[in-house]
Amino acid sequence: MVSTLLVAAVVGIALGAFLQKGRFCFVNAFRDFFAYKDSRVTKGVLAATLLTMVFWGIAYQFGYYQGFWTPRWGLTGLVGGFIFGVGMTYAGGCASGTLYRAGEGYLQFWLTLLFMGVGYAGFTVAFPTLESTYFDALTFGEGVSLFAYSSLPAGLLALLVSGAALLVYATLTGRSSVGAALGERADAAEFRPAALAAPAVGLRQFADGTRAYFAGLARAWRNPIESSKQPWDPRTAALGITAAAVLWFTQVSIVGVTGPEARWTGYLLSQVGVDAGSFEYWGSVLFQGQGVGVTVDMVMIAFVIVGAFLAALWSGDFSVRVPKRRRLPNAVFGGLAMGAGSRLAPGCNIGNIYSGIAELSVHSFIAAVGIVAGVYVMTHWIYREVGCAI
Repeated sequence: MVSTLLVAAVVGIALGAFLQKGRFCFVNAFRDFFAYKDSRVTKGVLAATLLTMVFWGIAYQFGYYQGFWTPRWGLTGLVGGFIFGVGMTYAGGCASGTLYRAGEGYLQFWLTLLFMGVGYAGFTVAFPTLESTYFDALTFGEGVSLFAYSSLPAGLLALLVSGAALLVYATLTGRSSVGAALGERADAAEFRPAALAAPAVGLRQFADGTRAYFAGLARAWRNPIESSKQPWDPRTAALGITAAAVLWFTQVSIVGVTGPEARWTGYLLSQVGVDAGSFEYWGSVLFQGQGVGVTVDMVMIAFVIVGAFLAALWSGDFSVRVPKRRRLPNAVFGGLAMGAGSRLAPGCNIGNIYSGIAELSVHSFIAAVGIVAGVYVMTHWIYREVGCAI
């Protein structure tokens, strides 16, 4: 147990530090892409997810893992994911982004965490009704990971999926470059042989960008102390997050955020006299009849805030920041939607987009569509007066 708690502390601190240094937030990744076509953080999210998929696939193939998280699949993922996506965009931080900003001293995101807790508690009270009217009605199949379902070796399957995702990315970026080279006057119905070169152009750009990234990383190592205090490239954060996630996968489970947070809510309420174990969702589902107490994933999540605090302190980024009054509704309503949406899905951006897709969970692919759709709709609403690029 001591060694497991040590792993939880190491993984939590590492995740918090890498999230803070890379400004690694899924709201930034999707909102900035939709609003400004800024894909800087989006590339980091893609890199972290695909790299984790490959390493988890290999670990699963050789039996070095502790278990998957595969909820039953259906429309619950789409509906709950959409509500969560709307909430995290309105709050200005995803499940992981809220944790690292809380560690940086943003009181607004402590308020967001508080109201996420209210969302978890409200869901718990409503769970007996939701179980029959929502989950049973909108769920169609048992949870499954394609790693377990496919006849292909898991490592090979992960490499094929990652390779396909890279080819799609290269084609899209290559088409943009080829389209610009052909000029804006190109007729959509006109056949342009040069457009067939889009995947090759995109792959060459990817290779050039990767070489430039590692050259920059090598230059940064010449003065590691000074570089460590500067903001990091999201791809550097992606490499660190992947290493921490692989350690967690081999020792405990996949990485999740809102599940442990919901357990923290039940535990803290039990400390002020609420019989949390008597509620079906806390007692039978989250704590699985083992009694309301502190679990190892709850410890890991707490250390994410510690890691972000230490990284911010080292970089000179830490300060206690009081939110402006006009920002309070974002924390209140955004937090409520994130807490409730993550339970209705179930799962948040980390559980579904990062870990869920990395473990090839059928449920998480559906929930990820809902989350991205929620971000897209809310981004257009927020920027309704000036418009969005996409």
